[in-house]
Amino acid sequence: MILILTPDAHPDSPDYQQLLAHLANMPGISTRVHTEAGIEQTLTEIYLIGNTMALPLEDMQSLPCVERVVRVSEEYRVLGRHKGDDRPTHFDYNGVRFGQDTLHVFAGLCAVDTPEHVEMMMQALRDHGQVCTRMGAYKPRTSPYAFQGHGKACLPYVFDLAGKYGIKVIAMEITHESHVDEIREALNQTGSPTGVMLQIGTRNTQNFELLKIVGRQQDFPVLIKRGFGITLDESLNAAEYLASEGNRKVVFGLRGMKTNMADPHRNFVDFAHVPVVKRLTRMPVCIDPSHSVGARTCSPDGILDIMHVTAQGIIAGANMVLVDFHPVPGKALVDGPQALLLRELPQFLEDIRIAREAYLQRAALAGRYRQDQEK
Repeated sequence: MILILTPDAHPDSPDYQQLLAHLANMPGISTRVHTEAGIEQTLTEIYLIGNTMALPLEDMQSLPCVERVVRVSEEYRVLGRHKGDDRPTHFDYNGVRFGQDTLHVFAGLCAVDTPEHVEMMMQALRDHGQVCTRMGAYKPRTSPYAFQGHGKACLPYVFDLAGKYGIKVIAMEITHESHVDEIREALNQTGSPTGVMLQIGTRNTQNFELLKIVGRQQDFPVLIKRGFGITLDESLNAAEYLASEGNRKVVFGLRGMKTNMADPHRNFVDFAHVPVVKRLTRMPVCIDPSHSVGARTCSPDGILDIMHVTAQGIIAGANMVLVDFHPVPGKALVDGPQALLLRELPQFLEDIRIAREAYLQRAALAGRYRQDQEK
């Protein structure tokens, strides 16, 4: 059960203290308080953990400071959609709104290689009206001898260049808790010219200790990718680990499933699960066409496979696209064969616009038919 308190309920107020004292005396019930500080107001939710089925909604609704009550299901207690649950399906970070009704493109380098390539990428993004990118500093690799990323050494110039070209959010994978501190220190060192969305890669989706640590910090939102070969339920529970520790600014990423049935693509494209995740949870959903397809293959119609599957995800309602670009893919240190070219960026963005418009038209059509049926 979730008690949603009145806006700006203050922890020092008598009513708030009376509420906590009442909850503390309830047998078999423990509480966890989550506070979300916005620009104009602070929202507080109290999660009641234990046998809450015997608690009447009317009684809980009448408690001091309580604005409304949500009875949750067993699965995805924090991030899930529950009956009568009208909590927001969006969050704001560094001036950018991420929600189940928004769409952002994170085009960039899978792995940072040189400052020159970073600057070329960010300049191209600015010139085409983009404020988000992906930049890999830490790269988990299958082979211990493969390039593992420049790590903290590249962070200062990546952040400086992001500020120079107006990039507001950088998606950046981390593989260890120390990387969070390194990112925070580099941002402070450079004057915080940009923001970072921490990325939990598919290899770490079930690294539960890392999930707990990342969930306890609330400086950065988190993009968590679906696990390599695990079920959707297992991956959604991994996202719930983050939220249960306090960080609810979570985006769920679909990046294709590892299976021998995917050939000739790198992974089996799972973008049909976009509406499923949005139905089960309140998380925005990201698609990663680059790691799903894994190559610059082209169909007879002249459209790259990566663009085809991107459109499929957008038409299904995706809210974020994580895609590899590189100024010189032949010189990329990681995943060069799947990187799109900078000259293909305007076509890619226009193709997304067309697909997004098709999704909005389909959603409007469904809404009209639903209204007709309710008459």
